[in-house]
Amino acid sequence: MQKQLALMTALLLGAAGAQTVDLRILETTDLHTSALGYDYYQDKATGEFGLEYTATLVQNARKEKRNTLLYDNGDLIQGNPLGDYVARVNPLLATQRHPMHAAMAVLGYDAGNLGNHEFNYGLPYLQRVLSNAPMPYVSANVYLNDGDSNPDNDKNAFTPYLIQRKLVYDTTGRPYYINVGVIGLLPPQIMQWDKSNLEGKVTTRDIVETARKFIPQMKAQGADIVVAIAHSGITADYQPGQENVVTELTKVPGLDVVLSGHSHQEFPGPVYKSIPGADITKGTINGKPVVMAGFWGNDLGIIDLKLNFDRKTQKWTIQDGVSSIRPIWDKTAKKNLVTPDPRIAAAVKQAHEGTLAYVRGKVADLTTGINSYWSLVQDDPSVQLVSNAQIAYVKAALAGTQYKDLPVLSAAAPFKAGGRAGASYYTDIPAGTLAIKNVADLYVYPNTVQAVVVTGAQLQEWLERSAGQFKQIDPTKTEPQALVDESFPTYNFDVIDGVTYEIDVTQPSRYNSKGEVANPGAHRIKNLMFGGKPIDPQAQFVVATNNYRASGGGSFPGLNGKNIVLQSPDETREALVKYFTEQKTVNPTADNNWKLTPIPGATILYVSSPNAQKYLPAGATLLRTRDDGFAEYVIKY
Repeated sequence: MQKQLALMTALLLGAAGAQTVDLRILETTDLHTSALGYDYYQDKATGEFGLEYTATLVQNARKEKRNTLLYDNGDLIQGNPLGDYVARVNPLLATQRHPMHAAMAVLGYDAGNLGNHEFNYGLPYLQRVLSNAPMPYVSANVYLNDGDSNPDNDKNAFTPYLIQRKLVYDTTGRPYYINVGVIGLLPPQIMQWDKSNLEGKVTTRDIVETARKFIPQMKAQGADIVVAIAHSGITADYQPGQENVVTELTKVPGLDVVLSGHSHQEFPGPVYKSIPGADITKGTINGKPVVMAGFWGNDLGIIDLKLNFDRKTQKWTIQDGVSSIRPIWDKTAKKNLVTPDPRIAAAVKQAHEGTLAYVRGKVADLTTGINSYWSLVQDDPSVQLVSNAQIAYVKAALAGTQYKDLPVLSAAAPFKAGGRAGASYYTDIPAGTLAIKNVADLYVYPNTVQAVVVTGAQLQEWLERSAGQFKQIDPTKTEPQALVDESFPTYNFDVIDGVTYEIDVTQPSRYNSKGEVANPGAHRIKNLMFGGKPIDPQAQFVVATNNYRASGGGSFPGLNGKNIVLQSPDETREALVKYFTEQKTVNPTADNNWKLTPIPGATILYVSSPNAQKYLPAGATLLRTRDDGFAEYVIKY
């Protein structure tokens, strides 16, 4: 009782003579079940990612500042075989805590936000995971689908926001209470990306519109500062319903801080130096502190605020705010900057061991190795195998239906092809035993098999959109020209098997990054043929793909969920396992159904892993190895 009275007295004295309060906000985001620095696909430890390393950064950051808050920004429960193991192979019981939450309980998170990948395993599983979470969750722009057309009576599917009363201390050690409002936001596109899991159950709304709706409520209910945990990236422009809207979000009145994510990038960082209103030195956008802490736990995001209390208005004000990123890995020296926190490994020990036993299970024999080092410049076995399995699955599923006589093609993309995930993010499977871990390496997402019907003309446009993977090459220049547009996700570089074609990169891309026709006269896809003959624009084809693409993911023309003819409950990886098991012995070869149109005299610059030099295609030579771990190659035609 005496301690309580002393604290109350101190609080009152503090209010009478307020000083500066330093408040540190910490963020993890896009952990994707990377509790440990362990690559389940290569079945080996790595220090390049993992919450066990980020946890040490959290502890260090807390030692530096007395007042800290820790939030997670979603995409937590899916991303590697550990996530699949506890969702599909050895499903969590109703009373069990997800291993990621077991790890996070060690660190004492204040709140978490939902990302788009939280919905990959369905709503019942998500609710089971959240019911045992060690911290509260917020998500404001997902609503229950009540079946009527009146948005005014819609109810939130999750808690939209929280106002958390936190005890803080000023720079002289005096205590205060501050009400921290926390709102969660995610991409509305989950309705496309996980249509089969969500349709008829929930709906989504625009991120910025949602913030404008709830933040005044939060302020009216006493929030002194408002933190938006937005599973959304940073772009220069804004349109309602957009996926990445953080720049526009910073303009919402009453919003003080934005924790960003989803894009697997770093803010502050040079990637965003040209964003209007961005200060990458201070880590602000339009004057508001913003941070995006990479992915898989490779970074910790930090925002440092200086708060003052106005005795006249009885309000807190933010005097200053800066953000920064702390990495766990030195990319140049290729070594860890911190040691792992052993408590994390202890918390996930059982799930980790179960995952290892699962991924090491044999599926088939592999005659030669498979790698994806050159998958963006030539037809590749890692993609070919996925297509072969998808075609076999869809043909069997459509036998006896009205579509049984239509040609079955397949669209598949190279998921692991470096890019923002780093120089180690490639498929490299040795000959010998093909195990579950290798299947997951070939197909890293828990997508399900779907099929659509398209015309020959739509097929052409599908490939034109896919060809946005490449920059335009000037055939008159002799110096090396970069081929790959690194802002284009490789999972959108669909290779369509069952037809033959060329990609002429001397042409500009027909489509822009939003999937809109930007150059109407441009056609990169040349000599598109089926059965050795030019494709008939009116002919119909079944294309095996996945639920993400079939429902509109990636903004491909003609793909909006309306021409789906097969919605399988089976994951693509299950189709792969079935196909490989039936084959017993797998001989990975590509049929070379597509190629880049040769450009005589031109030299292409291609970025891949240093390991790619072991598999050099004709005309390719190693130029140099970069400090970031990637290698540059030149290809001459």
